[in-house]
Amino acid sequence: MSRKLFTVGPVNVAADTLKSMDKPMITHRSKEYKQLHADIEEKLHKALDTDYDIFMVGGSATVLLEGAARNGIAKKSLGLTSGSFGERSIEVATTNGKTVEVVKVPWGKAVKPADIEGKVKADIEAVHWVSNESSTGVFCDSCALADEVRSQNPEALVMVDAVTSIFAMDLKLRQLKPDSLVFGTQKDLALPPGLTLAVVSPEMMAKSAKMENKGYYTDFVKLKAKNDENYALTTPPVSLMFGLDYQLDKMLKEGMPARYRRHQQMADEVRNWANEKMQGILPEKGYQSNTINVINRGDLDFDKFHTALKARGMEISNGYGEVKKTTFRVGTMGDLTVPEVRELLDNMSAILEEMQ
Repeated sequence: MSRKLFTVGPVNVAADTLKSMDKPMITHRSKEYKQLHADIEEKLHKALDTDYDIFMVGGSATVLLEGAARNGIAKKSLGLTSGSFGERSIEVATTNGKTVEVVKVPWGKAVKPADIEGKVKADIEAVHWVSNESSTGVFCDSCALADEVRSQNPEALVMVDAVTSIFAMDLKLRQLKPDSLVFGTQKDLALPPGLTLAVVSPEMMAKSAKMENKGYYTDFVKLKAKNDENYALTTPPVSLMFGLDYQLDKMLKEGMPARYRRHQQMADEVRNWANEKMQGILPEKGYQSNTINVINRGDLDFDKFHTALKARGMEISNGYGEVKKTTFRVGTMGDLTVPEVRELLDNMSAILEEMQ
């Protein structure tokens, strides 16, 4: 049975988007591919309002999170975490042989500039964090964090996991100036998983040029050399790129400000429902995600509730990590609309009544 996904990811893929990928295959060294690559790059730069390099690599976002660690950290970094995926970014660095000092705040809270005061010392080569924590629904102020990092150590690189925030909330890249900002196709781009992308700064490229042991697949110097020619370093998922090209056209037609407003409206609907029907949402006020709504579920039997919801053709996500047993998550991202979210919430309300 097919279900509409209001999940944390992979997310719902619209029928027209699926159809856009149903094209004859082309080789990744052809003129047709080169034009496709160039078109996507141009649209990405326009949608994200950045002049930095943007790399595309087959795989999940973790591929280029590892790439950022291998290209930008020789020995030591500072990792900021408020949930499972902040901890994942730290593990990515440590399993690649880096020493990571850690700043950890309670789940449901955001890492703030005051939390890292005095911690970006001269031996810290990079500071990395998650802009939108999937396990808690916390959206941090990345621009404020980046400003604090650079005020303490102008040489430190800023590495941001933007997997569940980019294209849904304005990260203000010209102000943020990330040295690496990583995301994938299976979240707000509303595509199947399989393609990861990274916005990369000139400062990151300068560091990469001096770095040893970067691997082959994640060597940013190699990636840039091919990207500058509008080719991929290795065989990319071409069908996904057809879909990405199509999705970017849809986004640019909608307009990025309108897209950000739509996500705000969808999240507001869920937050209002959670305050009325549940015990509110987990993240602290002022730092709430517009893509992932982590709802305090109280004594709700989530498995029973979710089974009934799936029987109605809709799916959400369970809690995650330390708050798995006390929360559940509703995704509001991609091509979903306010009326679709309202329909979901109406069904959720009806199920709650049935369960009483």
